[in-house]
Amino acid sequence: MTADAISYAYAVARDDGGLERTLAGLFGVSGAPVRLVRSEHCDGLVIAVSFVPASEFEENVLRLHLEDLDWLESTARAHHRVVEALAARTTVLPLRLVTLYHDDERVRSVLADRCDAFGSRLEALASRAEWGVKVFVDEPMAEGREEPSADEGLGPGRAYLSRRRVQRSARDDAYRHAGHVTERIESAARPYSVGRVRHRPQQGVLASGAGQNVANDAYLVPSSCTDEFRAHVASAADGFEGVRVEITGPWAPYSFATPDLPQGGEGVAR
Repeated sequence: MTADAISYAYAVARDDGGLERTLAGLFGVSGAPVRLVRSEHCDGLVIAVSFVPASEFEENVLRLHLEDLDWLESTARAHHRVVEALAARTTVLPLRLVTLYHDDERVRSVLADRCDAFGSRLEALASRAEWGVKVFVDEPMAEGREEPSADEGLGPGRAYLSRRRVQRSARDDAYRHAGHVTERIESAARPYSVGRVRHRPQQGVLASGAGQNVANDAYLVPSSCTDEFRAHVASAADGFEGVRVEITGPWAPYSFATPDLPQGGEGVAR
C-alpha cells in the first residue's frame, strides 16, 4: 500500500476457508489484486477489497468519472467480475459501485461493527440468486421511404394516413398487452420467488436490446425453484403480440442488499 492508496470494497462474504484460492490472480478496479479483510470479532465473514489511487477517487474527480460512460463501464465490469467470482464460491452481499474507505483498518472496523447485520443478511440470501425480468414493447416498423400507393380507392395521402392510424393502433395495443404481461409475470413469479425489487425501466444508452423497456424487475429466487420460475415467467407473454420478455441471471443479489448497510457512492467513507 502507498500513501496515495485507499480501500475499495466489493462485497461481504462468508468464508469457509477457500476464498483466498478463489481470488488468486483476480484483479479488480484500477487493476489491483483483490484480497480479503477479516476481523477477529466477526469470525467467518470477510470483506473483499483492493487498493485504488486516492487521487482518482477524490470526491471532485469521482464526480467527473461518474459522468464518463467509458470509465463507468470499465469500473462496473471490474466490480462485477469480483462479486461474481465470490458468488460462484459462496454467499455474498454485494456492495454498491464505488464503496470506498480510507484504509483496511476502517474496513475491519465496519466488519466488526456490522457483524450481526451482515451475518443475518447473508443467511437470508443463502442458496438464492437474483434474476432480472424485463418486458419490452416491440415498436412497429418504421415507415419506408417510398411514397404510399393508392389502396382500396384511397389517394396516396389518405392511404398514408390510414396506414399511420393502423400503426398507432398496433402500438397502443402492444403497450396495453405489456401491462397485462407484467401483471401475469408478477403472478407467475410469486410462488417461486422470495423477493422482488422494481427498477426504473432502462432508456437511452442504458437500454439493451430492441424495443421499449416498460418493466425492469429483479426477483430473488431459491435455487430449488429456478427451473419453475424461468418456465412460468417466460410463458407470461404467450399470445400477446408485440411484447417480449427477457430473463437474465443468475446474478449475485445486488438488488437485495439492505439499505442500512455501509454503502459508498461519492468520495471516501470514513
